[in-house]
Amino acid sequence: MSTPGVPSGAADAPLRNAARARRRRVAWLVSFFLVVLAGIAADLLRYDLRSYAVLSRLLDEKSAGPLLWYETHPVTVEELQIPTGNASVRARLYLPVGVAHPPGVVAVHGIHRLGVDEPRLVSFARAVAGAGFAVLTPEMSALADYHVDAASVTTIGDSAIWLDRRLGGRPVTMTGVSFAGGLALLAAANPRYAPHIRALVLMGSYEDLARVSRFLATSQEELPDGRSVPFPAHDYGASVFVYAHLQQFFSAADLPVARQALRYWLWEQPEKARELFGQLSPKGRATLEALCERRIEAVRPRLLQAIKADRAELAAASPHGQVANLRVPVFILHGSDDNVIPASESLWLAKEIPRAQVRAMLITSAFSHVDPNRRAGWYEQVRLVRFLGAVLRAADAP
Repeated sequence: MSTPGVPSGAADAPLRNAARARRRRVAWLVSFFLVVLAGIAADLLRYDLRSYAVLSRLLDEKSAGPLLWYETHPVTVEELQIPTGNASVRARLYLPVGVAHPPGVVAVHGIHRLGVDEPRLVSFARAVAGAGFAVLTPEMSALADYHVDAASVTTIGDSAIWLDRRLGGRPVTMTGVSFAGGLALLAAANPRYAPHIRALVLMGSYEDLARVSRFLATSQEELPDGRSVPFPAHDYGASVFVYAHLQQFFSAADLPVARQALRYWLWEQPEKARELFGQLSPKGRATLEALCERRIEAVRPRLLQAIKADRAELAAASPHGQVANLRVPVFILHGSDDNVIPASESLWLAKEIPRAQVRAMLITSAFSHVDPNRRAGWYEQVRLVRFLGAVLRAADAP
């Protein structure tokens, strides 16, 4: 029923206006809370998104997609000589463009003849720098020549000091890959270097170099619970051990030729290696042929004898018994199917490192020896993304 003298519907106008105002307020509140929730989610996922971008670019430098552009920066590269010990070493510094005060990462390469030029290391450094970090890759001359030497600890530690000072006095995150991992851990436990290191990441690393050497010789994995289980070792590892301990396997007369021939073999130039076989004594030739033909059983007794003979040298380059005073948080990553340094070494590391300093440990099929594994299931890939996200968060801490 309409009110006399009032146009039809006019009496309902205030009610409609009030309803519209309420809807606007509700819509505004909903929008506000959605923005807040989105901000919270973005903050919580910030490092996971950066981790996803890093891992995607490790698998494919040309990867594209909306998630890959979150906090992604162009990268510049500086070629350097940095002071370490009584000399200087070649190094490369990857810097994110547009980041005024980036946190630092020292990425130490493993055993590879190309050193800082090794393609996987270059991809890793570029990907991490693109996520907003300054990444220093020092040349480890001993590791580039297939030697795991305690003397390399000085180069690793001095690299951390150099980058800390270059960034204005901000401790850096250290990443040790493969056989560099144990050496990086020794550097982090050294009181001289520890103040310059905020966190340590170990990827496919070892706790006891002698135990790893026995694994490479016997394909028997020694577990922390006392068991020894069969697990086929990569034959490459035995050749690396022989190369680093040539005097245990070849006569003095054979040493120069054996060194060059085995170097060619490790460089994946087998034809050049075989061209030198004729210059060796019959015994030296038989040893080298066994290695190049992957007949590790033929040299196994001598491998085990050499491991015992060089136990002091191996112990000096091992974290075992040397890291009780470690005060740096550690993140441990290992491929479950790693046949160069078995995943059990990370279990040994978790026992050796002070419990309070082990911030995260991931043994996963999403990682091989030193690379992400694109064939792993989605759950393992998510675990790897979350692990690296935690690492990036720690590296970026104030």
